[in-house]
Amino acid sequence: MMRSRTLSRTLQALCACLLALVARLGVAGSMAIVYPPPESAADARSEYFVKMLALALSKSGADFELQPYRQRMAKSRAIRQLQKGEGVDVIWAMTTRERERDLLPIRIPIDKGLLGWRLFLVGRRAPTGLDDVHKLDQLQEFSAGQGHDWPDTAILRANGLNVFAGSDYEGLFRMLQAGRFDYFPRSVAEIWDEQRRHAELGLEVQPTLVLHYPACIYFFVGKDNRRLAHLIETGLQAAIADGSFDRLFEQYNGEQIRRADLKRRIVLPLENPLLPEQTPLKKAELWFHR
Repeated sequence: MMRSRTLSRTLQALCACLLALVARLGVAGSMAIVYPPPESAADARSEYFVKMLALALSKSGADFELQPYRQRMAKSRAIRQLQKGEGVDVIWAMTTRERERDLLPIRIPIDKGLLGWRLFLVGRRAPTGLDDVHKLDQLQEFSAGQGHDWPDTAILRANGLNVFAGSDYEGLFRMLQAGRFDYFPRSVAEIWDEQRRHAELGLEVQPTLVLHYPACIYFFVGKDNRRLAHLIETGLQAAIADGSFDRLFEQYNGEQIRRADLKRRIVLPLENPLLPEQTPLKKAELWFHR
């Protein structure tokens, strides 16, 4: 009888261990992937990139669950946390030499380079001379607003433009309204939604100019996370091949591109000294062309 009870307890313990193992395997099978949330409650810029990340991972065949990080953060902090392995698994950001040195890039422009096409948000008291600009040296007479840690700030300054550098994304819109600087270069993908979300400030889109420099947004993961990099790259390639990449791009950006009417604007080309040599500029199919 004692041997029977001992055997029963052993079997129960074994079953408990097996159940626990199955539970752990079930959790492990679904890969939790943490990404940075928007910088503010009103910031809708992340939605497209989260959808593109989900599309890529679904095409890769991975069993995954996307989760936003528990608190908001600026892009610079998200990059630091990803680099240190502190709770963030993937980010999307403009590529630069420094970022590709510190992180592992997936070199597919998920915005098709639309980030480098910049229209100007202006306040109602914008200087009238801005509409008369036809050359880059004329634009040097005016001041642009940008984030102090954005790569764009260095790009604009490298091209001889005056830049007022602010420390807060939302604050830049209020400073533009207050006349702290003359224009706020925003990508075609961003500007219309930002104008709408800040309607109370009375900001307008300048009608004649567009800056253009080669720039794009990649997904980045930690240097050692080659598995996730492979899944994202494989999924993006599959989405490009079956057309779902372009359909998602059109869904989120098509209307904005048509509204920008870039062919009617004066293009002021800039150099991008931060652009890595490995950027696939020669693969025309990966890029937006006006």
